[in-house]
Formats: sequence, C-alpha cells, structure tokens
Amino acid sequence: MGRAYQNKKESMAKTAGQKTRIYSRYGKELYVCAKNGGFDPEGNLALRTMIAKAKKDQVPAHVIERAIEKARGGGGEDYETARYEGFGPGGCMVIADCLTDNVKRTFTEVRQAFVKNDAKLGGPGTVGHMFDHQAVFVFAGDDEDAILEMLMMADVDVSDVELEDGMISVYAPHTEFFKVKTALAAELPEDTDYVMEEITFVPQTMTAITDAEEVEQFEKFLAALEDCDDVQNVYHNAELPD
Repeated sequence: MGRAYQNKKESMAKTAGQKTRIYSRYGKELYVCAKNGGFDPEGNLALRTMIAKAKKDQVPAHVIERAIEKARGGGGEDYETARYEGFGPGGCMVIADCLTDNVKRTFTEVRQAFVKNDAKLGGPGTVGHMFDHQAVFVFAGDDEDAILEMLMMADVDVSDVELEDGMISVYAPHTEFFKVKTALAAELPEDTDYVMEEITFVPQTMTAITDAEEVEQFEKFLAALEDCDDVQNVYHNAELPD
C-alpha cells in the first residue's frame, strides 16, 4: 500500500485562519462520539481516541470539554453522516466525508466546490470501490515481522504490515480498529508516537497530476471543500509533484 498516511486525507493547515474551522470539526466529532457511546472516555474507546487525536492537533481543552458537556446535556444538533464521491481535476478520485445537521445545505456546498473547480460529482459508489476502508496505524519501528506475529497472536485480522524508512504501517479492516489499537497498546511502549492512528480510505491506485494548471486547479478544489463547514475529511488518490 506504501505510505498511505501521506495521502490519507488532505490535512488542514494549522494557521490562525483555519483554527476555528478545525476546532468546529473536532467539536462535532467529539459531540457525536459522546452522544452515541457515553460521556466517560474510560468507558468509550471511540471518545477516548478522538480526545487524544484532538489534543495531538492542539485543540484546546475547553473546546473538548464543551463538546462533551453539550452531549451530556442532551440538547444540541442531531448530526448525520454524508459521503460524496467524484472526480477531481486531472481525473483523480475524491471522497468527502461530512457530518451535517442539514443534508440539503451540505450537498449544495459540496456540489458547488466540484462544479466551480473542473471536478465532477458522482453518485454513491462512484469511486469508493477503488479505495480500501482501512484502519491504519503508523509508528517508528524496525521489525514488521514481530508486529505482524504479535497482532496475529492477538487474533487481529491484519491486511498488511509494512516497513519503510524506519516507519511501520499496520493495515487492517476498518472494523478491526479498536482490536489493533488495544493489541498495540499492550505491547508497545506507552510513549509510542503514532504518525497515523485512524480509520481512513486508502487508494488502490494513484493518479499522477503533473500539469501545472491542473495542480493549481486541484489545490483550489481541495481548498473549496475545506471551506465547507460540514466536510470533516477529504480523501483522494492524487499524486502531486514534490
């Protein structure tokens, strides 16, 4: 699969202008995790994982606490997931995952991002079959065989374990996320730093975009998707010049 974490999703720039949007997106996910699985991170692994991820991305504690308290209060919005698929500039494949309290609004905003940037929005399943829905963990290491053996002994359904440039990548079906996490936590040092630790869409093939105009158009397209408040993650198979 090869360094899927580098193309896992279009990461949001941590500039001052983007922070509010990042906090809002984490707030939604934390709210949904707490509302669906309970407010105590000790008994809600999904919430505990999301809190750790938010802290790693420097989301302030008050943002995290406010989202959980909002869920505890029983009020607030009812969010639902929405997924949009299509083709971006240069013929690459794109998936946009959303959390929304107004599907019509979200569809309109995502559609405009496609229409205005030489991209084509398709129906459900248009490109999804060309991505593997995977749990991916990436961390420093030098013995992928030992990691694979350990996971197999823990009865984890592993898709692949790779070693590249001193980084071990573990791939498993998305349904195995928490089993992988638990098994790794039991064997690896407590201070292990995960470069990636999430459920994502891993492209089966990559599409090289080399034309300068198409590269620029693709970057504008991604920026337009990121400007949609309801878009949580964007996955693609575009391979851009270094």
